[in-house]
Amino acid sequence: MARSVGAGILFGNCADAPFNRVAPRARACAEGGPPPTNRRDQNSWGLASIGIHLRTVLAKRADMRGILPLTIGAAAGGLLYHERGLRSRAARLSAATFETLLNAIDANDAETGAHVRRVATYALILGEAAGFDEQTLRSVERVALFHDIGKLDQALTDIFHDPSKLTPNERRAVMTHPLRGGEVLAPLTAFYPDLGKGVEAHHERWDGTGYPRRLKGKRIPLTARVVAIADSFDAITHRRRYSHARSFNEATQAIAEGRGTQFDPQLVDLFLSPPVLTEIERAMRRAHSPRSKRKNRRRGETQRSPDITFRWRPRSHGSRARDRQP
Repeated sequence: MARSVGAGILFGNCADAPFNRVAPRARACAEGGPPPTNRRDQNSWGLASIGIHLRTVLAKRADMRGILPLTIGAAAGGLLYHERGLRSRAARLSAATFETLLNAIDANDAETGAHVRRVATYALILGEAAGFDEQTLRSVERVALFHDIGKLDQALTDIFHDPSKLTPNERRAVMTHPLRGGEVLAPLTAFYPDLGKGVEAHHERWDGTGYPRRLKGKRIPLTARVVAIADSFDAITHRRRYSHARSFNEATQAIAEGRGTQFDPQLVDLFLSPPVLTEIERAMRRAHSPRSKRKNRRRGETQRSPDITFRWRPRSHGSRARDRQP
């Protein structure tokens, strides 16, 4: 045993050197012939065996150097595939959660459900014109779709279903719906930290006189500033139980009058620019057209699980009007 180890250390990577110097008979024995009988040939046979063994080990090590990166790459690929699968399932669950919330809004008040979809459409038009990246657009979309979720509170439902004008007490109660909405969405804060903040701030004013926290200027979340303009525009142009619809021109005039006081002045300028106004007016007429009533949410009985995209409106509103991931 000691001799074999010593020979291995001595010859290292030069295993062929002693092997080539042994007697032909010893070499033949080492390669599979009958074992030698004299002591000299036995020693030569031992050296030859060591050389063959070292060559075999070194060859295997060379093979492992090629196999190891492939093995690591395959393992990493498997982990990546598994992680993508987990993310895909999480995204589907998120989409289903948001659609469930929208269904709850529709079930409680179909008018509010239609309103938030129109607001989301206008807000996305403005956000795309502002050049927001995809992540910011998704944030704007979520805040727009759930900005009125606080109205699902039973204390406010009766008020919104009453066709008479709001009393001062009722108006004060209505002003609590942004905070109520933030409370409803609080469980999602870990996943969408901007959602609750945007919903709570959508009635703040640029000059700091809004509610509930009297935020001013750029302290108001960007998503809320965009949604505030879209929300006001829809409130003016669409009839409600306690107010009459006004014309497109009256609505744009009201938005212009709120520049720098109620609304972000730069966003107002962009909203009132001819290209954006043209798209807003087109979207408004589509929304108000009786023929535009189509399915805008999936039903569980027709599809077992939602797509990874979050569906809340028809898909025929243009290439950029597609539903986005949650």
